[in-house]
Amino acid sequence: MRQIEIRQLEPGQSEPGQLEIRRKPRRKDPPAVRLLLMLMLMLMALAALMLTGCSEKEEDVLVDMNMPYEPDTPAPAPHEGVFKSEHGTMTFSGDGESVILNFDKKLSECLGLPEGEQEAKYVFMSGYLAPHGHVPVRYDVAFMIRLVVGEGDSRSIADVDIGLYENGSFYTGTNCTTPERITFFVEWEEDGDTEAVDFLKQ
Repeated sequence: MRQIEIRQLEPGQSEPGQLEIRRKPRRKDPPAVRLLLMLMLMLMALAALMLTGCSEKEEDVLVDMNMPYEPDTPAPAPHEGVFKSEHGTMTFSGDGESVILNFDKKLSECLGLPEGEQEAKYVFMSGYLAPHGHVPVRYDVAFMIRLVVGEGDSRSIADVDIGLYENGSFYTGTNCTTPERITFFVEWEEDGDTEAVDFLKQ
């Protein structure tokens, strides 16, 4: 076997049976080129940040555009006292969230709530707004009322459309619910008909 000796020689020197190994000098970019590359990287990073910021602002605008309508007037005071209908009563405490329900069997079964006197929580809700769904609103612009009876596994929730029935037509939304009247739109299971059930303040 032929042995090859490798050793460093002066440039241009070589001997038989020996291999000259030269190191290729590392290429150095001029300072101006390095500065230009750094500036380009900084500009690209800045552009990316600006595009991200614009996207977030545009998303915020889209979200705000799909929020429920709210008048530029003071919100009405919460309901308080007894509201009575032909199918039972609702007694509001005035705190804007607590109510005592006392519905008859027909209305209770239709709404999926326990019959008789029940302590409950309530909140007025908007119509459906993608991507939020229904969101809490003041009652003078509400499309529905959410009634919650019980807690945990025994909790029952009823989302009830509300509004105004007038001259044979159903209306919902702005100024359809008042301090003196809350009207349920109830679809009875036996015939599928929708009835306006007025709860009037006593």
